[in-house]
Amino acid sequence: MDSPHLVLAHTTCADLDAAERLARALVEAHLAACVSIGPEIRSIYPWQGRIETDQEVPVLIKSSVEALPALKGFLVEHHDYDVPELLVTPVIDGHPPYLQWAREWLGHD
Repeated sequence: MDSPHLVLAHTTCADLDAAERLARALVEAHLAACVSIGPEIRSIYPWQGRIETDQEVPVLIKSSVEALPALKGFLVEHHDYDVPELLVTPVIDGHPPYLQWAREWLGHD
């Protein structure tokens, strides 16, 4: 299996407007080849000693291993949350033309 060095990075935003702002900025900065924004979800989590329940918008970022340090820094600086969620999964395979297109946008080929 070819290792394309691409990753799927997951975060959440408080609302659709915040998700769209973040997505556009990531693509414009070439830190993401594509960002998919999902429908609202309900998140339940502990925060500052309480169990919170909030509506959030899931955001799936298609990026690269090489861009991860800059992506992390960008999220810390530009995300509305004090502690933004960032979970990263490696892409182990995919449709070769899509993988090539993504790597070209990210500046890796």
